[in-house]
Amino acid sequence: MASKPAVPQNDNVAHALAGAGGGILSMVLTYPLITLSTRAQVESKRAETAFLAAVRQIVAREGVSGLYAGLDSAVFGISVTNFVYYYWYEWTRGFFEAAATRAGRASKKLTTVEAMIAGAIAGSATVILTNPIWVVNTRMTTRKGQLEKEQETTGSDGAVEKKKQPTTIGTLLALLKDEGPQALFRGVVPALVLVINPILQYTLFEQMKNAYERRRKRNVTPTVAFFLGAIGKLFATTITYPYITVKSQMHVADDGQKREGMTQAIRRVIKEEGYAGLYKGIGPKVTQSVLTAAFLFAFKDVLYEQTVKLRGAVARKAIKA
Repeated sequence: MASKPAVPQNDNVAHALAGAGGGILSMVLTYPLITLSTRAQVESKRAETAFLAAVRQIVAREGVSGLYAGLDSAVFGISVTNFVYYYWYEWTRGFFEAAATRAGRASKKLTTVEAMIAGAIAGSATVILTNPIWVVNTRMTTRKGQLEKEQETTGSDGAVEKKKQPTTIGTLLALLKDEGPQALFRGVVPALVLVINPILQYTLFEQMKNAYERRRKRNVTPTVAFFLGAIGKLFATTITYPYITVKSQMHVADDGQKREGMTQAIRRVIKEEGYAGLYKGIGPKVTQSVLTAAFLFAFKDVLYEQTVKLRGAVARKAIKA
């Protein structure tokens, strides 16, 4: 039986499209956990609720749709984030592989240092280009919850008046009007620090993947990629979670609040809530991050192969035409 032909690994756009598609599927599957985690990160210590209680509260106040507040901006954000990230990651990978070939190195696989550099370049480019999207998404996720708590206001005739839920465009326009364009880059410093998250995640994933392929003499399957991706993300998110909490709080800060640097914000949280305050919402966040990464790695290679095949079919039809 003929072996399956290897799919070329140097198509940056195909990798970017596959990463975006995998990210969208993963985001939709795990988004309720993002909602729970984000609200836990920005609420006061007095307002904290247990995981199941938080789910019941949101569903009771807002319906099941409340668990998906801000999903449209999140899907747009993850598609852009993953497209940019994978494009630059694969571009940098190609650069290092070409350099390894020129140097006559036995293996073109990325070394640990090369994988970390690739992750740093891709992560930094992604943060700068997509931070405004995540600011809007965080505002929507948290503001909808705040509106629901204040939902019922009594009008002059005693009737119950419903406040309109925020939309993505409405949130963006209100943000620009009230706080100016600079608000879209709030939290960019901790976000840049958080570039270490994908560096740790992808470096660990690449090294585990390389070790698996050397030992088994074959490429990883989607199932193996699922578990390797989960391990990498679990490790990275556990280490960087305090910065994730600070970034979420900076995203929802408005002009009426005192500006804080990253170090000041961390100190304030520790002073007010103890070290545990830095890990608010870590349960649903770690669960969501691990599942998202696992699904992403499981979906990505399959989507990549299909993307390459589709583009090849389109190209062949164009040549015949």
